[in-house]
Amino acid sequence: MRMSHFVGKQLKEDPKDAQMVSHKFLIRGGYIRQLSTGIYSFLPLGFRVKMKIEEIIREAMNAVGGQEVVMPVVHPADIWKETGRFDAIDESLLRFKDRSDKDHVLAMTHEEAAVHLVRNDVNSYKQLPFMIYQIQTKFRDEARSRGGLIRVREFTMKDAYSFHSGSACLEEFYAVMHEAYMRIFKRSGLKNFISVQSDSGIMGGGVSHEFMSVNPAGEDTLFLCECGYNANREIADGRLPQKAVQSDRPLEEVATPGKKTIQDVSEFLKITPRETAKCVFYTSEKGLILVVIRGDREVNETRLKTHLQIEKLSYADDETIRNCGAVPGYASPLGLDNDKISIVLDSSVAEGSYVCGANKENTHIKHFTPSRDMKEVPHTEASVYTTMEGDLCPECGKPLSMARGIEIGNIFQLGTKYSAPMKALFLDEKGESREMIMASYGIGVGRLMATIIEDNHDDYGPIWPAAVAPFTVHLNALNLKEEEVRKTAEALYETFIQNGIEVLFDDRDERPGSQFSDADLIGAPLRVIVSMRNLEKGEVEIKRRGEKTSTTVPVNESLSKVKGLLAELLSSSEI
Repeated sequence: MRMSHFVGKQLKEDPKDAQMVSHKFLIRGGYIRQLSTGIYSFLPLGFRVKMKIEEIIREAMNAVGGQEVVMPVVHPADIWKETGRFDAIDESLLRFKDRSDKDHVLAMTHEEAAVHLVRNDVNSYKQLPFMIYQIQTKFRDEARSRGGLIRVREFTMKDAYSFHSGSACLEEFYAVMHEAYMRIFKRSGLKNFISVQSDSGIMGGGVSHEFMSVNPAGEDTLFLCECGYNANREIADGRLPQKAVQSDRPLEEVATPGKKTIQDVSEFLKITPRETAKCVFYTSEKGLILVVIRGDREVNETRLKTHLQIEKLSYADDETIRNCGAVPGYASPLGLDNDKISIVLDSSVAEGSYVCGANKENTHIKHFTPSRDMKEVPHTEASVYTTMEGDLCPECGKPLSMARGIEIGNIFQLGTKYSAPMKALFLDEKGESREMIMASYGIGVGRLMATIIEDNHDDYGPIWPAAVAPFTVHLNALNLKEEEVRKTAEALYETFIQNGIEVLFDDRDERPGSQFSDADLIGAPLRVIVSMRNLEKGEVEIKRRGEKTSTTVPVNESLSKVKGLLAELLSSSEI
């Protein structure tokens, strides 16, 4: 391809709203252009990278027996109502009516469509297991699009769905897909990625994993241990490093005028926040909820939802809190109207004694000992505190470290969450009807593309891994007015094409500085530079993107040198 005819110019300035490196370079390099909030068009450079990533994914899915399909983006609401997700999912699911006044959705995921596709065609255990996959457009009406392709509304996703006759079969294939994902990310050129245990969220089911690129720019919080334990913030189960101190002294009221916050109470009573217990009130579809938790800890709402089997939580207002007998700012789990509230005692205060509210204005109580004082108070116990850095690993007991990560893929053991309500049944060996057991597997293509840049760049632009680079060779001809430069560059261009090398030829006769700046933004792994200074010695210059040094080779050896370097670059990402 010649740059003189190439669509998508390189820009000198960073876009004003860009915070992430990948967003800046994807816009400046001429890969994408924003059409609307969270909605992007892919220019030729971006499209070429996208197609290469998709081919890596496709090869990996085919290698484990995947069968490629294409399912519609527009779904009738009926199939989403079968599973209950039409009403359960918030505004991120875009709902609309057609001209016949029938409800439809723009698919953010395809579990319902996949079950609908197979439930009439598969009816025997002999047809199981199998996996179907697609690389298809999705739409999520994301409330806070950010980071260019990192968090968008319209996106391309590879989503796969496997169907099984039993749990053992599911778990075996789930492990196969886990390894396939690791190969995909390695081939794509990611340097530091891991899989972590995760919460299934709206997908439902039991076991799930997220694949994370460990990166300071990530929006997810991860907790890691050298023993191999990895989990995201939502389900990390770090153990408390300090043992609680327990008192056998009776409850004692103490005046705390105007001291409503944990920090204020701690400073006033000259204690640490971890010596206090706080009350956090929520409202949910099951009514008012009170969580009693250590003062220096935050409630992990994901784990609380799982414990109570609820979908939504929101903080209770002061009026609601007062209606159950509590006093905002001075609340206690003691003396409440238990018919109006469900109390959850967090494991952080299951042992020990604490200062907590007295349900009186300007008053707290000392020596609150839940194991003693909550015996007659109806409650449940659970571990719903949020893990912090330095908490102890639940598997080996060593301190956990905290990191940031960008989610690049996820896999879910769904069980019968979708097959049961949609009646996806099969006959087993005994002729008995059973529900298919499912798993789903997703990779966001655009997000992976952006993450590759986050992992592979310098101050000047992307450094594309050879397997996904839009072009593997960038050919720069310096001063095309020189006939020898023009003839040599044209001959090399044709030679590279004839030998199957993807080459972008800068034939614009721009100044060297401008050519090299644009080449940095395009980020091809190899740069071949034709100039009179080197041609006087019968040579051309070859330089790897991201390296300061270059080498010169005779013109007639440039093809073999380029081939050798590309083979070396490609082999570094092979499995």
